[in-house]
Amino acid sequence: MSQSPATIPLTHGHAANRRAAGLMVGAMAMFAVEDAGIKTLAARLPVGQVLATLGLLGLCVFWAMLARDGHRMWTRHLLLRPVMLRNLGEAIGSLGFTSALALTDLSSASAILQALPLALVMGGALFLGERVGWRRWTAILVGAAGVLLIIRPGAAGFQPQSLLALVGVAGLAVRDLATRRMPGDVRSHQLSAAAFGSLIPGGLLLAWVLGTPLLVPSGAETLGFLGCIGFGVAGYAMMVTATRVGEASLVAPLRYVRLVFALMIAVAVFGERPDAATLAGAALIVGSGGFAMWRELRRGRRS
Repeated sequence: MSQSPATIPLTHGHAANRRAAGLMVGAMAMFAVEDAGIKTLAARLPVGQVLATLGLLGLCVFWAMLARDGHRMWTRHLLLRPVMLRNLGEAIGSLGFTSALALTDLSSASAILQALPLALVMGGALFLGERVGWRRWTAILVGAAGVLLIIRPGAAGFQPQSLLALVGVAGLAVRDLATRRMPGDVRSHQLSAAAFGSLIPGGLLLAWVLGTPLLVPSGAETLGFLGCIGFGVAGYAMMVTATRVGEASLVAPLRYVRLVFALMIAVAVFGERPDAATLAGAALIVGSGGFAMWRELRRGRRS
């Protein structure tokens, strides 16, 4: 889960940038391992139960962080419209992406997830009135072509379940767009706790709709849940630190390293063999997303 870090003085320089780059790469590795763990858990346990359990654990972790710092979890901030919209986007995005992890290949689901920066550019233009030039619109179209290469609707090997990854991208885009309208006095740990908390009713509702009974996790699965939360929280902390101490032009594109780790895990752990079309689609998504990110940073410097 990613939030806009609090504004603090930045420490630039070669040493700071090297540290930030290492932290961001490490964070992406953590997130890739977390995704693999979720996929493994969802192989036996219902997706709704996996989400609700992770939501409960994540809520407890960030609630404890708030208590450690002397802050309350439940405040009027949770009733703000951007916060509630953000939580809804988190729940929808997590439901879509986790379902895609459970039902499709890790490599394809992770590749489609990399279209999130492009979805944010498009959402900012359509819903927030942000100015987007023809170059970034072209990048969005190229990225969409990459998604189509991976999903391949109408082809013999088309898997309708792969559309769930697009649902995940749409939900997470709503989450991040709502974050841009968040008041500055809302604490990031409170946002994280609320977002994890939204997964509990969302996951239980999914389990009820699908009629899947809840199962008692085994000892290994319990450790798996704890490992997923551990890797996720560690990745979040490393990512926030990287964005605080490093230059955005260096740190932001390194988010795509997550796909590299995901592909390595997919091949080594799950025995997946992504075909040429999937790899080409992933390359188009990463290339167009990186270009759009570069244009955004360049535009920010001019402003």
